[in-house]
Amino acid sequence: MARRPYDYIIIGAGTAGCLLANRLSRDPAKRVLLIEAGRRDNYLWIHVPVGYLYCIGNPRTDWMYQTVAEPGLNGRSLRYPRGKGLGGSSSINGMIYMRGQARDYDGWAALTGDDAWTWKNVVPDFKAHENHFRLDGGRDPELAGGGKFSDWHGHGGEWRIEKQRVRWELLDAIAAAANEAGFENTDDANRGDNAGVAYFEVNQRSGWRWSAARAFLRPVRHRRNLEVWTDSLVERLTFARTDAGVPRCTGVVVRRGGTPTTLTATGEVILAAGAIGSPQLLQLSGVGPGARLRELGIDVVRDSAGVGENLHDHLQLRTVFKVSGTRTLNTVANSLWGRLAMGLEYAFRRTGPMSMSPSQLGAFTRSDPARAHANLQYHIQPLSLEAFGEDLHGFDAFTASVCNLNPISRGRLRLRSARFDDAPEIAPNYLATEEDRAVAAASLRQVRRIVAQPALARFAPEEWKPGAEFATDADLVRRAGDIGSTIFHPVGTARMGRADDAGAVVDSHLRVRGVEALRVVDASVMPVITSGNTNSPTLMIAEKAARWIERSI
Repeated sequence: MARRPYDYIIIGAGTAGCLLANRLSRDPAKRVLLIEAGRRDNYLWIHVPVGYLYCIGNPRTDWMYQTVAEPGLNGRSLRYPRGKGLGGSSSINGMIYMRGQARDYDGWAALTGDDAWTWKNVVPDFKAHENHFRLDGGRDPELAGGGKFSDWHGHGGEWRIEKQRVRWELLDAIAAAANEAGFENTDDANRGDNAGVAYFEVNQRSGWRWSAARAFLRPVRHRRNLEVWTDSLVERLTFARTDAGVPRCTGVVVRRGGTPTTLTATGEVILAAGAIGSPQLLQLSGVGPGARLRELGIDVVRDSAGVGENLHDHLQLRTVFKVSGTRTLNTVANSLWGRLAMGLEYAFRRTGPMSMSPSQLGAFTRSDPARAHANLQYHIQPLSLEAFGEDLHGFDAFTASVCNLNPISRGRLRLRSARFDDAPEIAPNYLATEEDRAVAAASLRQVRRIVAQPALARFAPEEWKPGAEFATDADLVRRAGDIGSTIFHPVGTARMGRADDAGAVVDSHLRVRGVEALRVVDASVMPVITSGNTNSPTLMIAEKAARWIERSI
């Protein structure tokens, strides 16, 4: 018996997909299906903030992707974590609330020719779902430059933002050292200019991770017009031709319980599978670079050269310094008594190291004074390890991870085969340009300058990575290739652009060019990466897109 059609089919219950399901199902006359390849979010370590250590590199919650051997990383292949399950990457990420810089969005508006993407016009979309702790209890702080906090932030929405519930003596000293090195402090990195030093604000509620699934999906699961399928992998999209010969997306073929099922959408199919999953599924369905698809035996529905191109990411250079005379998570977590104390503190108070995000202290600054805007971001952590998903080191140390916010190197994602269950080939192409290599060397020198300040002297920091013996620019670039890793911000693989932009996959309203009834709504549509963490900008994109979808524009 044929299934009744849906109005909307959303592929991917991650950051964007959960918000879209919430917004599009609020009209009870619309039937909405949300499809997720992963499992339900009933794994404890998803919800305990420090559980990212057990979710990244765990096939229960991570797609376990690997990149190709990267020339810029001295031939290394990286783990490339992407969240799998309800909440997607918001269930395993660093929980940092960060919008980026005003210039990011004004740049998108210029590239797309659409003022809807200017900073002025995206701020309301950020505010629409915010629930910021600084506005609790009717408070509305006055800002030093004039105006109120509520001019920039929202309250009463689904996306909870709180201050962190743990403090480390060592991180306070690093913040003081950054001030001594000439960095200013900032009281809010989310008003368009994030330059300065501050403790990150996080997406948590009362000490628990606040994922997109908990924020947007769980409160509306009772809606009779909303279905959520987990453990369901979409094999491909389906298409029909209009009378004018234009392909129209009609639905999906989804494998659930080992059996493929064809489902139909009368309104739209919305790809929200992320910067890896969305371009992969487009290509599997015949939307992508035609010559490559034909080589794989895939019928071409729409020859779109930009699908899978323009992959870029923030490459973090994870510098590590051994310290003494203070505690870090390394030795606390590697001690039986330390683990017991952490567990008891969290169980009774929801505070302490188990409530912490991977990075507590942040800073945004310039790699050289000639730059007009901050182009570096620091994620500073009272811990060290070889890679997330691996064990903490057995000695006390901190990690000062620094990344180039505006890389110009571009990579790509393409299919390895026509099989829907084969992982794609991911080639980020890090450090492929002279400019990116120069910024990498400058950023490593800047880390050393901060660590050499008097505020840290009492902890006797000793450079472990990259190693004090590496001094020339060539040495530092080579070591950047040795210690660099993804900071989990892939974007751009189905980018939006003007009608005359041959590489643009979607238009400024995120409709796939040359195909009817199909949109992409996730980080893959970003033409250029934001100057900061990408999770909350993805929610903003989904908030804006939901209104367009509801109005069919």
